[in-house]
Amino acid sequence: MQHLAILPIILPLLTGALLLLPPFSTTLARQRIFAIASFAVQIVVAALLLIQTNDQGTTQYILGNWQAPFGIVLVADSMSTLLVLLCVFLAFCAHLYGCAGDDKEGAYFHPLFMFQVMGINGAFLTGDAFNLFVFFEVLLIASYALLIHGGGKQKTQATMHYVILNLVGSSVFLFGLGILYGTLGTLNMADMAAKVSTLDESNAILAEIGASMLLVVFGLKSALLPLQFWLPRTYASASAPVAAIFAIMTKVGIYSIFRVHIMIFGDHAGELANMAQAWLWPLALLTICIGTIGAFAAPTLKLLVANMVVLSAGSLLVCAAMQSEEATGAALYYLLHSTVITAGLFLVADIISKQRGKAEDRFVRSKALKQPVILGIAFAMGAIGLVGMPPLSGFVGKILILQAAQSTAEMIWVWPIMLISSLAALISLSRAGTTLFWRHSGGVQDDAPIATNIQLIAVFLLMAASPLLVLFGGPIVEIAQHAANGLHDPNQSVFPLLPSIQTGGAQ
Repeated sequence: MQHLAILPIILPLLTGALLLLPPFSTTLARQRIFAIASFAVQIVVAALLLIQTNDQGTTQYILGNWQAPFGIVLVADSMSTLLVLLCVFLAFCAHLYGCAGDDKEGAYFHPLFMFQVMGINGAFLTGDAFNLFVFFEVLLIASYALLIHGGGKQKTQATMHYVILNLVGSSVFLFGLGILYGTLGTLNMADMAAKVSTLDESNAILAEIGASMLLVVFGLKSALLPLQFWLPRTYASASAPVAAIFAIMTKVGIYSIFRVHIMIFGDHAGELANMAQAWLWPLALLTICIGTIGAFAAPTLKLLVANMVVLSAGSLLVCAAMQSEEATGAALYYLLHSTVITAGLFLVADIISKQRGKAEDRFVRSKALKQPVILGIAFAMGAIGLVGMPPLSGFVGKILILQAAQSTAEMIWVWPIMLISSLAALISLSRAGTTLFWRHSGGVQDDAPIATNIQLIAVFLLMAASPLLVLFGGPIVEIAQHAANGLHDPNQSVFPLLPSIQTGGAQ
């Protein structure tokens, strides 16, 4: 149990490396079995880590025994471990779906999937801003290769835009980190949070510039308006399992905003307290609006789901703008829900697209689906969850966000936009459902493939998470709220991690 905190990074790294070597590299069947077994182990490890964190409090894993703030540290708290568990569960389902045939379309699908998971887990667990950059690069390099997996004109075009945009983002990230290191003398997040309130006026201005540059980078990753334009076409052009795992990519950016702009530049940052709030408020609300408009205008199911990812990112960023413990707790619950549901709908869209022949997933009349009942159930579960209707988890998540808006100003802005966006989502998904399932010419496409059992298992594992989030809503909300309380309280998230001002906490 001592090394549990590093296993979510080590396990996918080792698995990915072994998959590149004989005897796994020569046989696809061996790669599938080994990767699935590895994901099963990773889910168990992530669950144990979450239980350990909730029982024992925040754990700091110090690599090489170099104490913070000088050494590399991993920080396993309730928030990071909850997201690690979400990541490995999502990756398991998406990878399982890929084993039905998508992994044959190109080389190195399984190792790349592992490296992608390693980068995402590392970004969640790192306690250092520079290593956050490093893990961003790891996950991005894997995502470049996964996005173009299988080739094709659309994928190549989307990948080029995605790569160029993220290279620019990485450069801004590095400049921002350089400025913050120059002013604070450290990139350990806990140490940054402890020192930021002591900056003099001239250094505070520089630190604000650095933090603003990081906000731009995290805004790009999380699809914050006006940096959301790349997401719909990129996600819609990716293969289904890749689009499903990408559902958590925007959440890495949102998590980084919570970690940097609430933990470091939050209420206790002196002159720089809540410096991102003024930007986040209007941009987050406008992100919901642009996601809603995009969903209305989407000509295909994949683009509709991709725009729903933008809409959900806007809802989460509204919670970040509110900067309260209640809002952060609500955001964590809604993040779990929106990630699994949008991932499941990307998989459903792929099956529908393959069974409708040339019409694919476009909202036009076509041949009937070969499996309308089972696909209809999956689509209905996803649609009801995304809209936020009872009895699924979207309803609980949206209620929590609405309840988190406590001041009159917050209620005036958040309630109407959230409710209107839900109504618009209901209309958009209803239009999509009626066209895809009921507007057909009668016959079925003879050579249309039937969804395999493994594909349906992957879809319904993701969709089943929504009712489970309701059935076990009490404990899950409690964990989310505990994680939020820890993030906002420096006595839990900052001081126990620094040897120079130890006041408690596990190491």
